[in-house]
Amino acid sequence: MDFSIDDRTLELVARYRAFIDECLLPLEPVFLQQGIAPLESALAELRQEARERGLWGPNYPLEEGGQGLDLVTHGLVSEVLGRSPLGHYSVGVNAPDAGNAELLHLHGSKRQREQWMTPLMRGDIRTCFGMTERDNSGANPLMMETHATLEQGQWVINGSKWFTTGADGAALCIVMAVTNPEAAPHKRASLLLVPANTPGYVVERKTPIMGHEGHGLFSHAEIAFRDCKVPEDSLLGERGGGFALAQARLGPGRIHHCMRWLGICQRALEMMMERANQRAITPDGRPLGDSDLIRSWVAECAAEIQAARLLVLHTAWRITRAGARSARNDVSMIKYYVADVLQRVLDRALQVHGGLGMTDYTVLAFYYREERAARIYDGPDEVHKLSVARRLLSGREG
Repeated sequence: MDFSIDDRTLELVARYRAFIDECLLPLEPVFLQQGIAPLESALAELRQEARERGLWGPNYPLEEGGQGLDLVTHGLVSEVLGRSPLGHYSVGVNAPDAGNAELLHLHGSKRQREQWMTPLMRGDIRTCFGMTERDNSGANPLMMETHATLEQGQWVINGSKWFTTGADGAALCIVMAVTNPEAAPHKRASLLLVPANTPGYVVERKTPIMGHEGHGLFSHAEIAFRDCKVPEDSLLGERGGGFALAQARLGPGRIHHCMRWLGICQRALEMMMERANQRAITPDGRPLGDSDLIRSWVAECAAEIQAARLLVLHTAWRITRAGARSARNDVSMIKYYVADVLQRVLDRALQVHGGLGMTDYTVLAFYYREERAARIYDGPDEVHKLSVARRLLSGREG
């Protein structure tokens, strides 16, 4: 087994790392205390600089101005981008845009790609993905109640969604709605493209997360569809194919998320070690890092991060060679394993920082608040564990 990374990839990852550390980390104090709004102009300039440095759209096709990176290489890049909350946005591959762009690229019609995918990959617009419903289990899209009926050449959509990330300011919502209520459970829903200026599409409010409402991309909205009408050709992919498309979107998307989480973990570990070496805990200047307990935490975090990293990269390798379905167990395992490592590393880093860790003077509180949901979205960890166990117990490894 060869675990080496070729020189070209190492050089590319180093260029992304330099861009993040030089250009984005200095912006974080304003972002953490005032939000993204005051930085929109500066970020627009940095996004242009990312293009000029050849860093834009790591996983987007070359013909669309991206880098065309394979899943493993993009995973390594995503890890570096995760060092800053602004990282993925700065190069145009923030969630949910990256996944939506992939859906449009693989399943959109020529018109849909020209109207939505091209400007999305250029960074001219943002999009959102409407699936989760407040009154139904987000872990089971088969319970979805939002529905769309075909009437005189138009889809008429009624229902509501919430935790729709980045809906504030998005130009397009890809919404999952029941279009075939009498069909088999996994054939009931479809994906529909709904422009944000469509009558009947209403962003009702932004949901406050642990006291923070957020703005733009860094917010989660509650959306209502009230007799919202879109043309018949707004269907993305086949009618009744919504569940399959959403599942296909999750495989590569989970690699991106997990590697981003590991970038957060590595940054938190670096901050933990710096704090441990600098913080005096006795009058004679003995540093916190002299504590055996803190040393144990550092060692445990380092091992957990490395184990999680190898697990995710191996999963990306399997998806590339065998497809997401063959790697179902791996995809589920990285979700719950890396999310758990993320929570432990952040908790230890915050604890080492003491009261400072609770403030917005460092990035730790932001990550602790925003990434706690890692164990919930894309299906609660418990659901993924049960799915893996069920397949293993039945003798199915994939």
